[in-house]
Amino acid sequence: MSTAAANGEVLQIDDQDGVRLLTLNRPQALNAFNDDLYDAVRDALNDAAGRTDVAVLVITGTGKGFSAGTDLGELAQPRKHSDGKPHGFPSFIAAVEAFPKPLIAAVNGISVGIGVTLLPHCDLVVMSTAARLRAPFASLGVTAEAGSTLLLPALIGWQRTAEFLYTAEWIDADTALAWGLTGRLCEPEALLPTAMELATRIARMPVSSLMATKQLLLDARLEAVRAARDRENVAFAKLLGGPANREALAAFRERREPDFRGLS
Repeated sequence: MSTAAANGEVLQIDDQDGVRLLTLNRPQALNAFNDDLYDAVRDALNDAAGRTDVAVLVITGTGKGFSAGTDLGELAQPRKHSDGKPHGFPSFIAAVEAFPKPLIAAVNGISVGIGVTLLPHCDLVVMSTAARLRAPFASLGVTAEAGSTLLLPALIGWQRTAEFLYTAEWIDADTALAWGLTGRLCEPEALLPTAMELATRIARMPVSSLMATKQLLLDARLEAVRAARDRENVAFAKLLGGPANREALAAFRERREPDFRGLS
């Protein structure tokens, strides 16, 4: 197995038998995405897309979290980049939604925000029985992203999506299975072996056949996903920095419940 690290070890990359394993490696932050991690995953996806020796990609996390979403510190104070290159969420999600090979998520624990909205972009999701999921966007005074306003209703139904997004409440792994956010559950110790065994079986197929099949699957939805994401971006930008968002972030910093009474 060859192992490489990217961007200060925030991402571990392991290649073996046609499978690339990406391990989000910010366990102290429950693998929340900062710009470094967004950029590292984007680069690893784009590299894997062009490699003939990588047929399948698996993404998982270290520690107790799959991903706690976007790092709220960077959401409150976005980093300034002077190199003129794209950074952070936009180029990351563009790489995810068009990734041309089978993409498997091995959800090992807490999944919040992009840790949830990433999942409908994956071809297969294997989930630990210890996983818990939350879409906190309304509670942060913003709205959903990553094309989730299209993909979630298609995957789990309108009413489940509405409750999930409107209430910002946690769901457990059994609920995720019942709703269709995952196709199988595993005990925590069996999660990664199960995901890797599945990926290895798929990787034995001709890469050309896998990519042709993935392209056909993407052709059925990619334009609509991008249009949904464009709409979400406009709505998100209008809400970001607004009264409700400022109160939510202040409450997070002060470790208290937000008070949205009287706020538009």
